[in-house]
Amino acid sequence: MRIAMGIEYDGSLFSGWQRQAHATGIQEVLERALSKVADHPVAVVCAGRTDAGVHASAQVVHFDSAAPRAMRAWMLGVTCNLPPEVCVTWAQPVAEDFHARFSAVGRQYRYIILNRTVRPSLLRQRVCWEHAPLDVARMAEASHCLIGVHDFSSFRAQACQAKHPQREVYSLDIRRHGEFIYLDIAANAFLHHMVRNIAGTLMAAGRGDQPVEWVQSVLEARDRTVGGITASAAGLYLVQVRYPERFGVPQIAQLPCLG
Repeated sequence: MRIAMGIEYDGSLFSGWQRQAHATGIQEVLERALSKVADHPVAVVCAGRTDAGVHASAQVVHFDSAAPRAMRAWMLGVTCNLPPEVCVTWAQPVAEDFHARFSAVGRQYRYIILNRTVRPSLLRQRVCWEHAPLDVARMAEASHCLIGVHDFSSFRAQACQAKHPQREVYSLDIRRHGEFIYLDIAANAFLHHMVRNIAGTLMAAGRGDQPVEWVQSVLEARDRTVGGITASAAGLYLVQVRYPERFGVPQIAQLPCLG
């Protein structure tokens, strides 16, 4: 049987999603917990491999198992064997052709900025801190050029392994709630560090370091060296993965709200 799961995690203490030889990834602890419940080795495939320090409220994985377990047993049993920073939020059987990564037709991230003079303590690993005042209206205006199908080479990490830099951004919404700024972006897929590089570039416009029109010129340059900084991993959350309706997979955006 092929089973899909929703996974939530605080990525602060992990080296990222992927299993690694000399560090602990979320994949490693999840496969260990699944193997214990299944009573046989289990390998998982995820919808999106998040970097070190990045969080998820709605990661999706799939795995295959012949173990006779109720879906509630998979969800609760696996969670009981996971560290407190990781849990399973749902589990259900899916069609054999379901693939957590390749069946996905869209993904959404939320980037959270704490915009105040004093650095955070309680939220130091959960937000990106920016001490300089940010003008959200300028950031929103600057972001309009990023919506649609574009070559996002200027927002792509040098180590990105994607076959091409073209992506379609469906929506990009920026709003302030008190000291917090929420950047919500949805696309068919993302390049390595794409959201963090977009956030860093828009923050430069929001501080007034660059004019609003500069973001358009960065996009058109197709050159990572002309863009803004790569913003902190701490503020990034994978909040939704969308699939064709025929798979029947839960896909409501789970949006963390800190203020």
